[in-house]
Amino acid sequence: MKALVVEGGAMRGIFAAGVLDAFLEESHDDYDFVMGVSAGASNLIGYLAKQPKRSYRVITELATQKRFIDPMRFVKGGNLIDVQWLFEESNRRFPFDQEKMFSSTPFLAAATNIETGDADYYQVTAQNFAKAIEATTALPIAYKQTPCFSGGCYTDGGVADSIPVKEAYRRGAKEITVILSHPLSYEMPKSRSQWFMGRLLKRHPEIANSMSKRAERYNASLDFIRNPPKDALVRVIAPPENFAVKRLTMNPTLLDDGYEMGRSAGQAHLTNIRGEHGLTEENCYFCL
Repeated sequence: MKALVVEGGAMRGIFAAGVLDAFLEESHDDYDFVMGVSAGASNLIGYLAKQPKRSYRVITELATQKRFIDPMRFVKGGNLIDVQWLFEESNRRFPFDQEKMFSSTPFLAAATNIETGDADYYQVTAQNFAKAIEATTALPIAYKQTPCFSGGCYTDGGVADSIPVKEAYRRGAKEITVILSHPLSYEMPKSRSQWFMGRLLKRHPEIANSMSKRAERYNASLDFIRNPPKDALVRVIAPPENFAVKRLTMNPTLLDDGYEMGRSAGQAHLTNIRGEHGLTEENCYFCL
């Protein structure tokens, strides 16, 4: 089985938007299932609906608006990031063909269960679409609501499993393509504010505990990517070292540059897996 895994990362998701648009340009959809986390799941909507530039426009035209990110609203007790508004406004401004999306490749999203602190993985369907996307993108603390569906309540999937490559393998995928939102040299540092996070999340101790383990889990996923099981092949598409987009970058030029980096990386990936430069799985520098 083949799987595509897309990491989140808020505005850093502009890179994955470019990669997925490059795939759409070449009609590349050679996957048995796809998995997304947070912004990665949002990016997969445009890909599965076969709508190039949808994710780019959502990020650059809507996610940059004050209606989405508002520090003053947060200070007054509201949401720092309003993911429900972004979801609803995206679908209003950039409607998509639901029949095409939900009749194609199975789509799974990761969300962090607030009772266990672990990741739950849901197949996104027409019935749970709104709640599943809200759950996987609901950043703790920054988003006040707690999305609940299918018997559980959730926060952002990136808390428990930012790169669900192990879950893709557990589900039977032996060829896994991973789109990251950091350069390959990145490793997540351990949080220096665990005590503070514990205070902020005192109503949800399991989420606080999961946050304290986030760097360990993230780096374990990177280790799996770099040292996959003998029966698995993991291909990685990652931003270059000069990728300048951060989690809350609003600069249009930086976002456009990040998108074009993604498109270039996606095109290079397709060229390599087709062997157009004589590269193989063994010497492909996109394969770790």
